[in-house]
Amino acid sequence: MDKHTPFTVLFIMHMPPPVHGASMVGKYIHDSKIINGAFDCHYINLTTADTLSDIGKVGVRKCVSFAKLLNKITKEIKRLKPNIVYITPNAAGGAFYKDFIVVETVKRLMRKTKGKAGRVVLHFHNKGVSTRQERWLDNRLYRRFFNHVNVMLLAESLYGDVAKYVTRGKVVICGNGIPDFPTDVSTENKPYKDAPHLLFLSNMMAAKGVWELLDALCILRKKRLNFACDFVGGWKDIQPEEFHARVHAYGLSDCVHAHGAQYGMDKEEFFNKADIFVFPTYYHNECFPLVLLEAMMHGIACVSTNEGGISNIIKNEETGIIVERNNPRKLAEALESLLNNREKCKAMGQEGWKRYKQEFTLQRFEERFRTCMQAFAEDSSGSVTP
Repeated sequence: MDKHTPFTVLFIMHMPPPVHGASMVGKYIHDSKIINGAFDCHYINLTTADTLSDIGKVGVRKCVSFAKLLNKITKEIKRLKPNIVYITPNAAGGAFYKDFIVVETVKRLMRKTKGKAGRVVLHFHNKGVSTRQERWLDNRLYRRFFNHVNVMLLAESLYGDVAKYVTRGKVVICGNGIPDFPTDVSTENKPYKDAPHLLFLSNMMAAKGVWELLDALCILRKKRLNFACDFVGGWKDIQPEEFHARVHAYGLSDCVHAHGAQYGMDKEEFFNKADIFVFPTYYHNECFPLVLLEAMMHGIACVSTNEGGISNIIKNEETGIIVERNNPRKLAEALESLLNNREKCKAMGQEGWKRYKQEFTLQRFEERFRTCMQAFAEDSSGSVTP
């Protein structure tokens, strides 16, 4: 290939609808001037679900959509003869079996059209390989699935999930980024108001740490600490009745409030008044929660767990505090240390904002992603170190 001819990349990835973390990153890639300016880019939407509730379900319509997807992939690879095919597969469960077929189809077609010169890149926005690798069928499928591919992960701490099947030399790390909010919060003063404001913003699910946070708030209330806590998110496996019943039983009705799902400027209002962002998740598929990047963008100190790649987002005791999962007492201790030290809380928020600007803006992600893809395209050894 002439050095002035851009590499051809076929992106097979999730894009909205439905809207979720992986599909939003897919949209960022699709719309990126930096990425589209560096490569000859072509796109196929991997999604066969119309709504979030449709994800994981099997039906006649989805089977027909899947057959059409495979046909479109086949035609595009034969037509484009891409240097790279980039895929965002699921790591485990029923969705993995579907994506296994996609990946194996792509590898077969790439061998026919490009020989050893073509590359298949798998970019994971989820995890779960290590939880299924001891199953006989999954183990056999994974061995084939990860053969002759390169892998892109969101954080170094996620490598252990695929380490059984992929050497470290075939893995690159590319953390996500998000668009800047138009207000410059670096100089915003976030003083405590009548009471310090804590914010939880995610789906109202047990695995996101909702009950652990309430338990921690109960501990803080018994110590007579002053605070207010907003829970923002759509109701999932936790329903309003049981949530409010526990809030009442803990004697927190005057300082804990649930607001349901909020979007746009309504959501921004909660970020703008928050002093501490709390996300005590232990959700099995938590990898690189973008909501933490949002909190850092707003200059808010973060308290979270070491689930997935969170330890690569939050610098413990610098931009926030990382606590043990499923441990309300440790969570309460971390929150107490910030509630009792206003300057520490503000300093962590400012350091978080600086880290966001250095590492997690959308432009930084686009530049990082471009560098990774260029390394994949130009390297012929099978090991990539961008």
